[in-house]
Formats: sequence, C-alpha cells, structure tokens
Amino acid sequence: MGTRRKAGAKKISMPRTSYGVQNGTKILITDNSGAKIAQIINVDHSKTRIRRLPKATVGSVCTVTIKKGRPELRGNILKAVIVRQKMIFRRVDGTRLCFEDNAGVIISKEGDPKGTEIRGPIAREAAERFPRLASISSLII
Repeated sequence: MGTRRKAGAKKISMPRTSYGVQNGTKILITDNSGAKIAQIINVDHSKTRIRRLPKATVGSVCTVTIKKGRPELRGNILKAVIVRQKMIFRRVDGTRLCFEDNAGVIISKEGDPKGTEIRGPIAREAAERFPRLASISSLII
C-alpha cells in the first residue's frame, strides 16, 4: 500500500538560527491588515523544558494577540510569521544579519498573508518558507 500525501504546509528543513523573540515580546505588524502592534503568546511547534519560555526566530509561526490597531482586530488571537528580528543571527553561508526591529506578518490558517503589501524588508528565511510573503514584499534580504 502507498502512503497518503499529507495536506498542509510544505515541510522544509530550516537550519537552526539564533532565537530573537519569545513569549511576551511585542512585535510590529508590517503588513496592511490593520494591526499595528502584537504580542506573542505562543510559538507553534516549539518543544521546551518545563517553565522555559518558547522562543522564535525568523520564519517561525507564532500565535499573537493584537494590542494596537483597528478596533475590530484589537484583542483578537491570530497567527503571525516573524519576518525581522533585532538579535543577530547567522546564516549557513557564514554571514550575520540583524534588523532594526522585531516584526511579523499576520497569516491565515493556510499560511496566506492577510494583508496585500509588506512594508520594509523581510528575511530570506521567511520568504523561502512562505512564498506568498515573497510575492507581496518590497525587499528581501
């Protein structure tokens, strides 16, 4: 018997990079979905020791709550992808990279971005994992 093909996001092996954000971190929302500032409340698919806060890096999917933005979005719990982080992270080719702020993009359950444009640069790691983010972003670093 053959195996069934699994639906959902494509599995890509991401190299480990330095974690830049964790639970409680406030990030800027860099798309035009209406949210301005969000707070990370959980990091998806993270396994940690008991009482240790889960951490995320560029390309990680997080559960966030909207702290500032349009009134109908404020207080909602949504999914977001981290596209920029302040902490320096190292790529496989040896280059080191950091951004001016911690930023994310609101996505749907299927991984499609909620907004139609992304302001500012995004990391190449996030663009490779989510091709729809790459298509609406202005600059990929």
